[in-house]
Amino acid sequence: MSGADPRVRAVLKLAPVIPVFTPGDIDEAVQVAQALFRGGLPVIEVTLRTPTAMEAIKAMVEAAPEAVIGAGTVLDARQMEQVKAVGGRFAVSPGATDRLYAAARDTDLPFLPGVATSSELMRGLEQGLDTFKFFPAVQAGGAAMLAAWNGPFGDVRFCPTGGIGAQTAAQFLHLPNVLCVGGSWLTTRERLAARDWAGIERLAREAAVLAG
Repeated sequence: MSGADPRVRAVLKLAPVIPVFTPGDIDEAVQVAQALFRGGLPVIEVTLRTPTAMEAIKAMVEAAPEAVIGAGTVLDARQMEQVKAVGGRFAVSPGATDRLYAAARDTDLPFLPGVATSSELMRGLEQGLDTFKFFPAVQAGGAAMLAAWNGPFGDVRFCPTGGIGAQTAAQFLHLPNVLCVGGSWLTTRERLAARDWAGIERLAREAAVLAG
């Protein structure tokens, strides 16, 4: 596993929860970035699922320069390049291909690829990585799957994402091979629609101490 990027683990160790946020508009994105950061969650994954996502990342980077803003749902080399261009600090994908691994190396962007099976994990190890997103975490076997993987893949670390909420995060965070969890419960559609920035900040404060 030589050549693994230490920057990825450094990012994942900053907080027990990485909020997964899908931006609706730029002002919303800025408010969310500032609320999450105030609440103690400095790492934010912005999914590339809306037309404004790249612009939102750029605005969030400018509005919360001390935060570590990255992109999720990165599917191809073009997106990887765009993320780097707008100031994104890392890229996350639901899965990975050889082409995407190569794009991450070419752009020199810390990359957290998604894996759901042992074979996908071994492919990532062959690419020189040692840290992965386990996705979709609950549907792919949950905490029991990660506990089982700790035997044959003892040096590998994970950020499980998908189906995890405030009530179930702890069962993942207690595992020795989990650095943090990803979750969208902090920025639900309902809370965003209500523009409840104080509520998002409160949830961030609660999430920031989940590993304690």
